[in-house]
Amino acid sequence: MTQSTSPAPQEAFDLLLSGNRRFVAGTPEHPNQDAVRRSEIAPAQRPFAVLFGCSDSRLAAEIIFDRGLGDLFVVRTAGHVVGSEVLGSVEYGVEVLDCPLVVVLGHDACGAVGAACAALDDGTVPGGYIRDVVERVTPSVLAARAAGRGSADEVLAEHVSHTVDLLLDRSRLLADHVAAGRTAVVGLRYRLADGSARLVASRGLDTSAAAV
Repeated sequence: MTQSTSPAPQEAFDLLLSGNRRFVAGTPEHPNQDAVRRSEIAPAQRPFAVLFGCSDSRLAAEIIFDRGLGDLFVVRTAGHVVGSEVLGSVEYGVEVLDCPLVVVLGHDACGAVGAACAALDDGTVPGGYIRDVVERVTPSVLAARAAGRGSADEVLAEHVSHTVDLLLDRSRLLADHVAAGRTAVVGLRYRLADGSARLVASRGLDTSAAAV
């Protein structure tokens, strides 16, 4: 891959997961993190993926996927909740920067998901704008429980999948790119203890051979 060309969606997905495998194994290569790379991308950026994840401090994207400068266009909110700013940022990455892959990254022990569960279970609702975050996560919790999937992992997987669908439902631009085969959208679940990222949702990508 060069700065003038973008990889195919499958290639971008494989590139991302190979970096995560190195991180899990404790053998990171720290690519594209030197002065040469800094100079190379100063005129323009050509990231190979949009990474939309939770703001949790333990989810530093370039570290857990063993990437460097100019590789990932990162958008983060608490609980990876979607608003107009997120949609605009994702669309910018896809349309302007020509990213072939959009990744939704959730993780276990997510505070936003836990708060949404608590709000439903005992009525504990936080104040301020934190309440808005919790309210946006709540539909995912309700959907998981309605389907009989109430464990923490199942609720998280539902929330990641719901976010993937929400991006495509609300962004015509993104949906059109996926329909044309130019972009894929995937959802990953990250485990804090071992650092692994596993696939839980995919739109526009053949993941039959992917580890899940």
